[in-house]
Amino acid sequence: MVERVVTAEVTASPSVRGWERLPVAARIALVYVIARVITTGFFMVTAALSGPASRYGVAPSLGELALGWDAQWYWLAAVSGYPADLPLAAGGHVAENAWAFMPLYAYLSAGLGALLGSWGAGAVAISLASGYGACVVLHALLRERIGASAAMWAVVFFACGPLAALFQVGYAEALFLFLLFLALRCVQLRRWGWLYLLVPAMGFTRPGILAFALFLALLGIHRFLRRRTEPLPRRDVVHIVALGALSTLVGFAWQGIATIVTGDPGAYLATELAWRRNWLGDSGGHFVPIDGWVQAAGFWFTQWGLGPVVGYVVLVVLIVGAAAALLLLPQVKRLGIEVRLWSASYLVYLLLVFFPQSSIFRLLVPVSPLWGAFAVPTSRAWRIGVLALSLLGQWWWIYNMYGLANTFWQIP
Repeated sequence: MVERVVTAEVTASPSVRGWERLPVAARIALVYVIARVITTGFFMVTAALSGPASRYGVAPSLGELALGWDAQWYWLAAVSGYPADLPLAAGGHVAENAWAFMPLYAYLSAGLGALLGSWGAGAVAISLASGYGACVVLHALLRERIGASAAMWAVVFFACGPLAALFQVGYAEALFLFLLFLALRCVQLRRWGWLYLLVPAMGFTRPGILAFALFLALLGIHRFLRRRTEPLPRRDVVHIVALGALSTLVGFAWQGIATIVTGDPGAYLATELAWRRNWLGDSGGHFVPIDGWVQAAGFWFTQWGLGPVVGYVVLVVLIVGAAAALLLLPQVKRLGIEVRLWSASYLVYLLLVFFPQSSIFRLLVPVSPLWGAFAVPTSRAWRIGVLALSLLGQWWWIYNMYGLANTFWQIP
């Protein structure tokens, strides 16, 4: 019996030792490449199944799939700029236009695309590289909190997750995640100086920097309340306040730029609401904080035949459940205060400004550090189960959003 155990250990140890000898960045690269091959396979099967009813038509190419939906808006912003005269819909209200899409990703893709041969090539290359960078930083963000093994599993879940297709399409999410994870890591390490570069970069990549301002405010309060057990140097206070102010300024800067270019103080807000009108008609043409979720609860649960009251009840349960998870779940608490406060801040931001529809899955990817909570349990069956469900969810999302893509809830 002892001999068999020893033999098994000796047999297994070379591969284990070989994996452990690899630098962490190389291990993550291997995980990431395998994940991208799987995603590419999903896209290829989806293309083969795509029919005449799909917005992509029969058998679209991988390039056509990668540059669909919002990628077209980033491309338009890069090649045509932003309109000085806001386009109007038939009803006289502002129509969908490029002002809803921040410029950094669009123009970086154009710059790299000039070398690679097309805007699309640049866009996909930036998404791929940013996705890998986000995986590396996510591992660093979680390693000291949950251990190296669990952090690697969190990277696996993240790289193979239901929305992992975003790492290889022309969307700004991957770049934003890379910048965001870097920013959170800088906060962990109290390396404030880098944040004066990262905050503007995040703010001009995609909406969400106001959530970072709220995160810094909550972090400042937390540090102040714990100042007797965790020293709060004056330097940290100055940086937290200054960076919070910078995040707020950057958060409203794009609205100011849109105002200057178009001459319309409401240009950006009207542009964002143009998408909401597609769902709610004229009732979606105004903005009141939180009202989007209330409207959506009534809208969706009426669509499903359950009635608006059920929707309102489910909304309250979701809010209370999310708050309880961030406050009480031991797996979440192990992730550290920075991840928890960021997740809470971003969810509050979404609650205040967003109208939830099929894009809600994509809008939730900035809370991806919470994958660490799923990686904390050490059961192999649990981890394999989470991975399997993640891949199943990824297939479902790709097939519906890119293969079918023919009804109102199939918009990524």
